[in-house]
Amino acid sequence: MNHSAPAPSPDLARAVRARNAVATVFALNGLALASWMARIPEVRDLLGLTPGEIGRVLLALAVGSLVALPTSGFVVGKIGAARTVAGGSVLVATGLTLAGIGADTAGAVAVTAAGLVLFGYGSGSWDVAMNVEGAAVERLLGRTIMPRFHAAFSLGTVTGAGLSAGTAAIGVPVVAHLATVSIIAMTVTIVATRSFLPHAAEVHDDGTPVEKISVLTAWREPRTLLIGLMVMCAALVEGIANDWLALGLVDGYEVSNTVGAIGFAIFLSAMTVGRMAGTQLVDRFGRLPILRVSAVLATGGVLLVVFGGSLWVALIGSIVWGFGAALGFPLGMSAGADDPRRAAARVSVIASVGYTAFLAGPPILGWLGDHEGVLNALMAVAAAAIVLGLVSPAAREQRPARVEVGD
Repeated sequence: MNHSAPAPSPDLARAVRARNAVATVFALNGLALASWMARIPEVRDLLGLTPGEIGRVLLALAVGSLVALPTSGFVVGKIGAARTVAGGSVLVATGLTLAGIGADTAGAVAVTAAGLVLFGYGSGSWDVAMNVEGAAVERLLGRTIMPRFHAAFSLGTVTGAGLSAGTAAIGVPVVAHLATVSIIAMTVTIVATRSFLPHAAEVHDDGTPVEKISVLTAWREPRTLLIGLMVMCAALVEGIANDWLALGLVDGYEVSNTVGAIGFAIFLSAMTVGRMAGTQLVDRFGRLPILRVSAVLATGGVLLVVFGGSLWVALIGSIVWGFGAALGFPLGMSAGADDPRRAAARVSVIASVGYTAFLAGPPILGWLGDHEGVLNALMAVAAAAIVLGLVSPAAREQRPARVEVGD
């Protein structure tokens, strides 16, 4: 008698391959982004720029992203997630290399800025498309996996930062480092997208086809805008820690820069663990309860950091804050993609609204820090977390149109 386990269905096997491919492109997106960010101080020195001048150069990256985010939903709808991610990786590779040439070889600010525009556009398009594909894989598997994709992104950023530190320490030129990372990220991403899901035939339960909606229509949907607000708050909860937690610990508790970095590493570790474990929690308790708990944890964590009174309490607060920051962003993306016919347009809108946090967060915290001190300014996280909790009902699970995966 043959007791061997039955072979997995073709759709399941395809979904597993796509899951691995999506995790790979999430990690590579984070790797490319962190590789650039970690070399910014050296780029500033090579170009001989003041802090204000390098800040204006970095706006080129934001400009590219801001152009990409509202339009990427249209692009994904036209050519599919796989081609959009692959094309985005080519633009990222070109832009990163050009930025490195501008700083390291040509010594030209304009060349570096032009490279950053390409990098920002490619990364933004890649970001939206990989979230759309991740949501499609999640639907096909029938369980929550989006947080693990974002955990892969976090691991990619940690890897990129570590590699950048190592290359800088041994004197590898910026252009050589960025060009090498670009070629590797682009090549592996293009190969990985071949395992993405094929275009789906989207049908209602009665078998009639559904029509995809435009990005402009998605901009007029109250639920989509509320999810975008929720994702923006989640981005603030995460992004403020990325930019200011270490500095807040150093200034507020009068500790060394090393201790501040340790506190930030603790936050990142907690957030990554939360994203890995969160998939099972969401499947067991549901999306809305987990979002509400996340809001409470983020609020409680920042209160411990700001008002803990001792470094050890603040470090515990960093852990709680990290858990609270883990799931808001990925679950917002999942909520936007509940309905396949609306996924590309909605995720594009949600990303456009949500990513404004990465532009608005640093200047707002800088202004508050000048007036109230950096540690007290972190209370902005509590305000963002409270709003996240209030608007989280918009992210309740919705029943999508039935999707038949074709060959």
